[in-house]
Amino acid sequence: MAVIVALGAFLMTLAGGWTAQRVTDRRHLVLGLAGGLMLGVVGLDLLPEALHAAGDEIFGVPLALLLFVAGFLVAHVVERLLAVRQAAHGAEDGARVPQVGLTAAAMVGHSLADGVALGAAFQVGGGMGVAVALAVVTHDFADGFNTYTLTSLYGNDRRKALLMLFADAAAPVVGAASTLLFTLPEEPLGAYLGFFGGVLLYLASAEILPEAHHRHPALSTLLCTVGGVAGIWLVVGLAE
Repeated sequence: MAVIVALGAFLMTLAGGWTAQRVTDRRHLVLGLAGGLMLGVVGLDLLPEALHAAGDEIFGVPLALLLFVAGFLVAHVVERLLAVRQAAHGAEDGARVPQVGLTAAAMVGHSLADGVALGAAFQVGGGMGVAVALAVVTHDFADGFNTYTLTSLYGNDRRKALLMLFADAAAPVVGAASTLLFTLPEEPLGAYLGFFGGVLLYLASAEILPEAHHRHPALSTLLCTVGGVAGIWLVVGLAE
């Protein structure tokens, strides 16, 4: 059952990427919505789940929050190092670094964890499996949307963006199938979600949203961002 549901997530991811690809004439709206979706996934889905699963504290701070900050810093350091390297080779100041767009590979890792979580939920029981399935299938649309947008934003060509999209779509199926072979401990999954949430927040706040409002500081862009957050809130609420 988990693998069947993961196939639905596969189709939803492709649908999200297709939507992002078709609205190039409204790029600022796409980016505004993507930023809102990413912010909503981090604050309303990933971080609460990470805090619940990875409950240990280190020097008075929950492990999930430490890894959340670590993920944010790692994303920032990687981007800065690549930018410095590009500047050393004579690139224009402020130009996008194509390799950074491949940070969307982290989203593939997240989708893989989605599939693993889906399989683990069905191991717990049917009710838990259905709740997780609703959340995974619905927000994988956002994953596909964000993966294609993020990869394209940094100047990667269409072929590379589509490759990342298909990898992101296939990841939940692989993750769900893998749970047929083992039982996943809760704490490592929570730790990963905390780290990934930090990476995703950096990409949304430092890259996606500034780009969305740079050339089109319109109310419609802001409404798309708020709508993205509200949409994730609705998905999380329905899954409870």
